[in-house]
Amino acid sequence: MNPADLDHAILAHVNAKARALEDVLGSDVIFYSGQIHPQITRPFRNFIEEVENASTRAENILTIVLRSPGGSAETTERMVSVVRHHYGTVNFIVPDYAMSAGTIFCMSGDRIYMDYSSALGPIDPQVLSSDGSGYVAALGYLDKVSEITAKAVLTPADVVFLRSMDLGKLALYEQAKNLSISLLKKWLVAYKFKDWVEHRTTNPGSPVTIEEKEARAEEIAAALSDNRRWHMHGRALGIERLLELRLDIDDYSRNKDLMVAIREYNDLLTGYADRQNMPFYLHSHHTENL
Repeated sequence: MNPADLDHAILAHVNAKARALEDVLGSDVIFYSGQIHPQITRPFRNFIEEVENASTRAENILTIVLRSPGGSAETTERMVSVVRHHYGTVNFIVPDYAMSAGTIFCMSGDRIYMDYSSALGPIDPQVLSSDGSGYVAALGYLDKVSEITAKAVLTPADVVFLRSMDLGKLALYEQAKNLSISLLKKWLVAYKFKDWVEHRTTNPGSPVTIEEKEARAEEIAAALSDNRRWHMHGRALGIERLLELRLDIDDYSRNKDLMVAIREYNDLLTGYADRQNMPFYLHSHHTENL
């Protein structure tokens, strides 16, 4: 078979699986895989516009199947503005992983779907390296500076480390941390907690105030940004750990129809894209190519 014909056949099969998942969920479905980088802002905007214009569904719901190692919180904020301009409800499915800025992106959703093998990550903010070649995690630097400056007596190694730090970069790291926490709090209250109107455990049936929603959001944001709690930037946080933070997750592990629909779409698409060595791609059955 001609390789081009094989690619066409595989993508036709992927598109069929995307349509099947849309029917199960009752929403438009897109797939986002890769780093969240400033350069994708315009392509992402154009892609969402194309999907919405081509859709014939009446629900005004978008479900984003997300697979991301993280990236820029600022870019995440712009992407959320785009999807919320076009859709009234935005949900996320994480079949594999969504780390750092990917986790922040998920927190802008009305619902987050995961199964027992899925993972989010700590919201360690990432900033572009000096040469622009990639991202560096900020909290490690901030934690180390905080640890050293708390000492009564500095060692020679401590002095060398502090002298090597650029104060401008430290300020940038602090700003990135504050932005990540701020976005998380804002989006959790606006979207994830919008239907949380009554207490379910403490004082069951009593109304939930906006202050209580803000306090819960702050607790979650603080926990997810606590590097000392998770010990490493790439720590995988499964459903059980997220529930410990009192973050509601839609667990589809025992919903066979939904799990099959998600995995058939996710596994086929990611398997094909990984073999093609594609570090970033967007997919919808409404678009012609990845």
